[in-house]
Amino acid sequence: MDGQQNDEPRRDRNGDAPAGRPRRFPPLRRAAADSGTPRRHTGLRRIAVTLAVLVVSFAGVLLGVLAGGQVGTDIGPFHAKLSVSPTVDGSTTVGIPPLGALLLDSHDGPTHLKVELGALDQGRTEALLGDPAGLNRATQSAVDEVQVGVLRLGLRTLGSVVLATLALALLVFRDTRRAAWAGVLAFLITAGSLGTAAATMRPQAIEEPRYEGLLVNAPAIVGDVRKIADDYTRYAEQLQRLIGNVTQLYTTVSALPVYEPDPNTTRVLHISDLHLNPSTWQLVRTVTEQFAIDVVIDTGDITDWGSEPEASYVGSISLLEKPYVYIRGNHDSGRTAAAVARQPNAVVLDNTTATVAGITIAGIGDPRFTPDKSTSPASGGLNQPTADELITNGETLADTIRSSPRPVDIALVHDPAAAGPLSGTCPLVLAGHTHNRQINTLPEVPGQQPTTLMVQGSTGGAGLRGLEGEEPTPLAMTVLYFDEEKQLQAYDDITVGGTGQAQVNLERTVIIPPATATPLDSTTPTPAITPTPTPTR
Repeated sequence: MDGQQNDEPRRDRNGDAPAGRPRRFPPLRRAAADSGTPRRHTGLRRIAVTLAVLVVSFAGVLLGVLAGGQVGTDIGPFHAKLSVSPTVDGSTTVGIPPLGALLLDSHDGPTHLKVELGALDQGRTEALLGDPAGLNRATQSAVDEVQVGVLRLGLRTLGSVVLATLALALLVFRDTRRAAWAGVLAFLITAGSLGTAAATMRPQAIEEPRYEGLLVNAPAIVGDVRKIADDYTRYAEQLQRLIGNVTQLYTTVSALPVYEPDPNTTRVLHISDLHLNPSTWQLVRTVTEQFAIDVVIDTGDITDWGSEPEASYVGSISLLEKPYVYIRGNHDSGRTAAAVARQPNAVVLDNTTATVAGITIAGIGDPRFTPDKSTSPASGGLNQPTADELITNGETLADTIRSSPRPVDIALVHDPAAAGPLSGTCPLVLAGHTHNRQINTLPEVPGQQPTTLMVQGSTGGAGLRGLEGEEPTPLAMTVLYFDEEKQLQAYDDITVGGTGQAQVNLERTVIIPPATATPLDSTTPTPAITPTPTPTR
């Protein structure tokens, strides 16, 4: 026992071995592991914080772009909205509601630019239409307006992204230093994306657009854009000379001894197929003033697509300050007709009659609405179902004319294919649509009065597409002279030359009294009409 007790080490009250005895230490591997645990925890925490800052930064960029990445601006006569959004491949979309959109491969980087054209500003549009040089200035200023708008959009987007990121980071971290880092990172991400887009911008992309919506038929609207732009520049330069020649033309016409209008003569200006040509209104106003026109008759296709932005084009009708009788063409929508009807001097006929300046006029809108067709009628063709539809349209108007309490002096249809059933119902039918001026006598109905069909060319030169050919489509209109009995006595066919042809031609035709007239079939110009050409250059 005593030996065992001597061998047992003595310990103090705390259980420690007495001084002078060696202390036992834990194994070296265990001590090392215990000392490294705080460092590992610190490293993992830093990684987690860094990832959290990245996530908050990207979320702030997304929220900032959605909240503030858009601005409104004016581009030419349009109110436009510019916006940016994240994307995989950089591109630009130009939206033209409700027609569709142009898609441009304009730049690289994760930024998508969208330009959406809205409504036309009526004041700027009227100023543009009233100034032949205005289109050139608008085209030049539009580039600067787009650049200013994009710059404003970039600055606004940067500011919105930084503010959104700071607010989100403070909410998540409740730490100003981490919020500051998140804000700086969001700024760098946004600035880098916008900078990449600016550095890789490809202006030539506008020449190779892709189309969506109705704009898949864009060649029917714009054709070769560069050629139209070049030709319109030359065309606009000639416009003032053309209109000046109209004044000279009136002086020449007034001196013609062949037909002297009576003081009680009613003068009607027949126009058709303006197709949004911005140059047309000034020409129509000049003719209306110089020829003392009493009534303007428009047989349709005042627009190309019948859309809301186009509806603002008709605002110039009120500037004519003369009654304006209109029927809808196949390129005009109900919205177009409503816009015309809002003009204080306009009369819209749709299977109805009206007496204007003493002349009773009946008219009906085209039964079709085909904005997807080219402005060239030949592109659509005339199949049997369409022909039947147009004939039914003419029969409907013929029934209206027969039931009218007053004899109808003039009937209006857009497509001459609808004129057949009107034979014998009235002395004169006016039409358009074909962009080719013609005059025929409709097949006579036994026991009924003969009916003359007069088809107008395109007063708008078929719109801007009329500049695509080697020779631009001329602008055509006709002044009709009616006596006190509202019988047609004479008419002046006016043709305004195109680009490089600064001339105005007039061909006066005097109607020979019916007693000496010879009946004709529908395909031969009537010999009862004797043309007297009077060109004015």
